[in-house]
Formats: sequence, structure tokens, C-alpha cells
Amino acid sequence: MSINDNASLDTSRMGGGGGGGRGRGPVLAGGGGVVGIIIALVVYLLGGDITGGDSTSQDTGSGDSLSAKCKSGADAKKDRDCLMVLGENSLYDFWSGQPDLAKALQDANQDFRGPNKVVVYTGQTQSQCGTASNQVGPFYCPVDEQIFIDTDFFDIMEQQLGAEDGVMAELYVLAHEYGHHIQNVYGVLGEAQKDPQGADSGAVRVELMADCFAGMWIQHATETKDAQGEALLTDVSDSDVTNAMGAAKSVGDDEIQKKSGGGVQPESWTHGSAKARQAWLLRGMKADSVNQCDTFEVSDPNNI
Repeated sequence: MSINDNASLDTSRMGGGGGGGRGRGPVLAGGGGVVGIIIALVVYLLGGDITGGDSTSQDTGSGDSLSAKCKSGADAKKDRDCLMVLGENSLYDFWSGQPDLAKALQDANQDFRGPNKVVVYTGQTQSQCGTASNQVGPFYCPVDEQIFIDTDFFDIMEQQLGAEDGVMAELYVLAHEYGHHIQNVYGVLGEAQKDPQGADSGAVRVELMADCFAGMWIQHATETKDAQGEALLTDVSDSDVTNAMGAAKSVGDDEIQKKSGGGVQPESWTHGSAKARQAWLLRGMKADSVNQCDTFEVSDPNNI
């Protein structure tokens, strides 16, 4: 992936620590370490429920710290926090100009809104949905419409879940979470809570739709620009696509269940199989419309 060194980065939509006290109580109790993280990821990974409890905010990318160090595309090449800024800028530019979404919002007499903030942190911090930590992984909280990205998760994804190291793998994760916000804008995100588990569940369909939305952004990433009209990204190569597809595979429910030492249990899936996650991501890369990402219109979302 080629990042434009001269692109200007806008940190105004990047986070300070999420607010909001304790949130909900723990949904799943799990120990620390590799096993605890993998067990937690089965339920939580990329958008699931998160734990409650007291914590001290450890945001590393909020406020003045990001604006001071993340000024250009060149900074995004050197620093993960700045890469998340560039990714947010590109995603905001893409989705704010996406024709299908613009028409739907116009019909509903609404203007486009991006997430309130994209909060970059390490360790743990608070959201209105509860405590965010590196055992939770990145997630979107619909209560405060914020995305929480623990950059340590990328090391977990690569070292423990088998994803390849790469810029596009990391931006895919952010794009997936941004996709949950777009689902929230469209009013479909709540389907996951109505039917939260199983290979054919609303939860799996919501997650696969977010993968498809991530693919749509990848398809158009080189068209996105900064506030001065400078391209943010100038090339997405075949190896970048492979990098993103590998990340999608690594976070499939079946792959995670295998790594946890248990058998594959589709009845407990919350995010879809590795094959399905890759298929919907690829579908998004070829889609002409958000309607082609409608996972609720297919009989089996794990087999398209």
C-alpha cells in the first residue's frame, strides 16, 4: 500500500478517552494470557459485547498527543496511531460521499454523520458500553457512537491468530468497525442483538455485512482525499488485498475455535466462518452498491 507522504492528517475526530462509568457487568469471565484472550475474542472480536468494571483510562492517542505527532502521511508510515488517523480520514471521506448512503439519508431528512470519535488506546479505557481492554479487541459502541481501537490487538492478531503483519490488515480492522457505524446509521445494527448466536444468526449477518463494507472502502481507498484535495492513498496492490484477506481469515469463528483447542461449533458463532469473512470482504471489493452487501437477502451467509 502506498501512503501519500504529503497528505495532511485531520485528528479532530480522533478520541479522548471514552466516558461513562462502569457500564454493564461482565458478560464472560476469562483469565489473562493467550487462552483468556482467545476465549474472549470468540465472543467479543470486532464488535461484540464487552466487559464492565472499573479501570483507569490509558488512551495513547487522544487530544494534543495525536495532533502533535500525526500531521502527514509520512507520519502514518512510522506510527500506528497516525495510521489509524489516516484510516479514519479515508473512511470518513469515502462514506460521507457514498451515493447510496447519501440518498438514504436524504430520504430520511438526515445528514451524514461519522462516528463521534475513533479512540486509539493501549491497555484499557472506558466507553459507554463498558470497559475496553486488549482482551476485548477493537469494537464499536453504538451508545456513544465511538470506535475503540487498542493498537496492541494488531500484535495479538498477527502473533496469536495467524494474520500476516501489514498495513492493510490493520486498516481492515478499522474499516470493519467503521462499517458497524454505517450499519447504525442505516438502522440495521440492532439485528445482532435480536439474534445473537449461530451460523445463520443476525449477529453473523451483521458482522459479515461490516466485512463487505470494509471491502467497499478498500475498493475506493485510492479515491479518498484530505481536506486540501490531496490523495491519502495512492495504491492498493494485490499483496494488500491478500493481507486484508488473511486478516479476515484469522478472525473467523472457526479459526479462533480451532486455536482455542476446541472443536468447531457453528451453533456458537457470532461473526461467521473464515471462508465467509473472506468471501464478503471480497464481495465488497467488487460491489457497485451497498445493496450488494445485504447479508439478510441470502439464505446462507456462510456460503455465497
